[in-house]
Amino acid sequence: MQDENIVALYWERNEAAIEETKNKYEHYLFKIAHNILLDFEDSQESVNDTYLAAWNSMPPHKPSILSTYLGKLTRRISIDIFRKKNRQKRRASEYALSLAELEDCVEGGGTPEEDMEVKLLADAINEFLKTLPKDARSLFIGRYYYLDSLKEVAEYCGMSESRAKSLLFRTRCNLKVYLEKEGFEL
Repeated sequence: MQDENIVALYWERNEAAIEETKNKYEHYLFKIAHNILLDFEDSQESVNDTYLAAWNSMPPHKPSILSTYLGKLTRRISIDIFRKKNRQKRRASEYALSLAELEDCVEGGGTPEEDMEVKLLADAINEFLKTLPKDARSLFIGRYYYLDSLKEVAEYCGMSESRAKSLLFRTRCNLKVYLEKEGFEL
């Protein structure tokens, strides 16, 4: 079923929308959740919560790219579950590893002022990503947005793990320089 038809089912409040979403996107959403949570049951819970969040948010939202919309919901829900379960102890999930890799470039937020700073930071990172060659951009997004392992991103970007690791390191260094030029204190 086409995405537009699935979104239309949500707008009609037809429960078939959830079944169609599950049929088309369950594997994709589970992969996102599992990269963050590293736990089958928690990942399944996150995906199920994604279906509920989609049901509750459409309408009023009418996403033009359903996979991206659902992916963002799953990512947010999975990160919330991860934080809740790991307040005292961080495990070596792809989420924790990717955050550790980015620590030199990016800090977290909290207060409204910090949240605004995070929004400005996200905009700056997006502008930086637009300047990258396609392979470096795909590698960066795969690693730090979709939280795929180094091995996975290297594989689907068609390069060795060593080259991917090196390219990610150089990209993070360039990102740090770019952000400092944009006035961010790191």
